[in-house]
Amino acid sequence: MSARDPTRNTDHDYDVAIVGGGPAGCSVGVLTARYGLDTAIFDRGNSSLRQCAHLANFLGFPAGIDVGTFYELIHDHAEEAGCTLIPDHVEAVTQIAEGFLLETQDGRAVTARRVVAAARYDAAFLESLDVEEMFEAYDVDGLEGQTFDRTYPAVDGSTSVAGLYVASPVEAVEPQALISAGHGARVARTLLTDVRCERGFPPAVAGHWDWVRGDSTLQGEWGDRETWREWFHDRIPADYPVNDARLEAVREEEIDRRLATYISDEEVARRKQRGHARLLEHVDDDCILDAARKIEAAREADETGT
Repeated sequence: MSARDPTRNTDHDYDVAIVGGGPAGCSVGVLTARYGLDTAIFDRGNSSLRQCAHLANFLGFPAGIDVGTFYELIHDHAEEAGCTLIPDHVEAVTQIAEGFLLETQDGRAVTARRVVAAARYDAAFLESLDVEEMFEAYDVDGLEGQTFDRTYPAVDGSTSVAGLYVASPVEAVEPQALISAGHGARVARTLLTDVRCERGFPPAVAGHWDWVRGDSTLQGEWGDRETWREWFHDRIPADYPVNDARLEAVREEEIDRRLATYISDEEVARRKQRGHARLLEHVDDDCILDAARKIEAAREADETGT
């Protein structure tokens, strides 16, 4: 996780506001919050996935997962990462100085530097931005109106409006929850790259990877800060328009961040235990008790040889 963004305009309530708390929105939120951006997820509880009777093909659940538990898990994950979940419906988004104003059904007025649309069936809240190419007209049996153009966002989620990203609705992305979650992560990386460029990171090193390795792999030259400095500068164009002091600051920050992603075997074990314990919080108590009885019976059988 990165330090708090020093370029943040504290006049805004959040760095990132995400409209939609399904797989795409929560995926965005986990990555932006873990980086250190103040992130809010607006979710009124009627994601399109709730129409699914049982989620059978989301990777990591061999027997599938009921949608209710799945939502508890992704919302728990988002909150664990640092997101604020707001159970409200966003009705309008308008541009303000260096950001956006979000107005909700319950009368909230929330400001954010960046907004991510992640609501599959309802992009009407974006109409207030008055971007002509964002919507297309339709006429169905004499009923006229406009609908969000799912081809409007770029593949990486960026749009023609600075600070606005779209994780959903997007053409050919939503048919499966697994795809939506993956696309949300891609959009988050686009947003984080923009944030890092704004902070002074050269584009060639502005991409952000959120993962950890065992510190036993941090050996030889890569354990030396000078090697990382050389790696950093090898990727910067000679005419990059950043003063030396700022470039040095972001370079050292990036080296600190990368070195912090290497963790000890003890920390790996601690995180494994904590991860299993958190999963148990979402498992039905009767299932846990039944499994415990079976484990105990198996141990007794081993001890007695029966």
